[in-house]
Amino acid sequence: MAKSAYFKQNNGQLPSKPPEYLGKLAQQTWRKIVPYLESTSRVQRIDASLVEQYCTEYELYRIAYADISKNGIQDKLFRSVQNSAGEIIGKDFVGVRKNPAVTTMNDALKQLKAIGSQLGLSPKARQDLMKIASSKKGKSVADQLKDIGLV
Repeated sequence: MAKSAYFKQNNGQLPSKPPEYLGKLAQQTWRKIVPYLESTSRVQRIDASLVEQYCTEYELYRIAYADISKNGIQDKLFRSVQNSAGEIIGKDFVGVRKNPAVTTMNDALKQLKAIGSQLGLSPKARQDLMKIASSKKGKSVADQLKDIGLV
């Protein structure tokens, strides 16, 4: 039996079960956002990779946040002090550096905002999508909200 094209599988909808290769937290995120995305009818199966990226970035953000919570924003740097025999006899404090997890967390946040905006996962993004939809249908946002019983 021939398989249908990828974008047509599952009636063109995102699978409710997350891909097995995603991390545990990314899978949990998938289970949280896919029902919402499906309810908006703006995301299709072909957008699955974008949803995967969002879930993965969220997992990276949480891992980095946990590291920062445990180890702080900055790491202390020390230089070993040795005697003439080469034995370490102490450590001198030489300064601090930013915890690399801070950069990871900031990068993940930027990606979450960008991808979330594309998926309509922020109030502003939803508002922008409603404007686009209303301009295409010729109906105002208020009329569309009345049609679906929200006003």
